[in-house]
Amino acid sequence: MPASLTPTATAQPASSTPPSAEPALTNAELVQLRVRVIALENMVIALLANAPPSQQALAREMADYISPRPGYTPHAVTIHAADQMRSLVDRADRFQPAHLS
Repeated sequence: MPASLTPTATAQPASSTPPSAEPALTNAELVQLRVRVIALENMVIALLANAPPSQQALAREMADYISPRPGYTPHAVTIHAADQMRSLVDRADRFQPAHLS
């Protein structure tokens, strides 16, 4: 694995509340979360559009890294996340200055 994608250990604070005891999100909170995700996706696309090829390659490499490896159980959500990462880079290609002429 490339050094750029080597995971690092980070301390996670212990949660005093079990996940099942947390209140469910309201509809308004879910809508706000969806809006924020859309905004973040568009921000990532804008940043990748002006990123050097090495940065775009790193994003694709990360998508490959989270994709299931031989011998491991594939998880649909992880596969979808990797596909979405590749899609963001592909969508950013359309907005690169060379493509806007």
